[in-house]
Amino acid sequence: MRAPGAGRPAAPGTFLTWLYVPGDRPSVVHKALRSGADVVLVDLEDAVAPGRKAYAREATAELLADGPPGPAPVHVRINALDGPLAEDDVRALAHLPGLAGLRLPKVGAAAWLHRVAAWAGPRVPPLYALLESALGVERAYEIATGHPALHGLALGEADLRADLGVTSGSGLAYARSRAIVAARAAGLAPPPQSVHPDVRDTEGLARSCAEGRAAGFLGRTAIHPRQLPVIEEAYRPTQAEIAAAEEVVAAAATDAGALALPDGRFVDAAVVAAARRTLDLARRPGS
Repeated sequence: MRAPGAGRPAAPGTFLTWLYVPGDRPSVVHKALRSGADVVLVDLEDAVAPGRKAYAREATAELLADGPPGPAPVHVRINALDGPLAEDDVRALAHLPGLAGLRLPKVGAAAWLHRVAAWAGPRVPPLYALLESALGVERAYEIATGHPALHGLALGEADLRADLGVTSGSGLAYARSRAIVAARAAGLAPPPQSVHPDVRDTEGLARSCAEGRAAGFLGRTAIHPRQLPVIEEAYRPTQAEIAAAEEVVAAAATDAGALALPDGRFVDAAVVAAARRTLDLARRPGS
């Protein structure tokens, strides 16, 4: 275990869209690489039938063997860490030059991160832990600080709902806050929201993204390309937010201490840091 926030590579804090695609459908994966998603998540777990798991792994290894296959980084969600397939997934993929990260399902303890690192060998790729159980949520900070290769947390809300017996979004409020706080306390980027399962409900997706942004999430995972522009729009700073951030940063450049702007806003170091994050998002490609 390392000191919180110490020794960690820079977090990808401007990723807003993460698109899941099934690993056993190479043609769909190649389309996803051209979808405009910030990250393409090739799934070997839930999206792949048991009889096609080996093929999905082989197809993904072929995709990543010669380097990055497209403009978006490719992460792979491997199979369950306590099952028979995860070790083979990691050993087949961790060393490949086109792999940008491994997404680990149902992480229940920091020790699981070390297990994956041991399977990976000398080159441990960036790891992303999915919290999908009550135990994982309760150990969120332990997991977030559990290995220097860990780059991010996220919730897997479908499995978490089943584990908790939750029937409404309000029942996940604690778990969502727990994940956000644990990630930030560990020096990680804010987690992305979990998927919105109805790909036709773009209005509901937009409302949910607005709620997630207000709660402290950054971006969202998607299961269809049509969801990407909705997520992007919801999480991208508005012109008013950009203007306000520029005013804060400009004021801070002339006065290093706390100050009040003409409109009454109080500015201190925390406000300046938030303003700079807003401007970083505004400068991201496509914004």
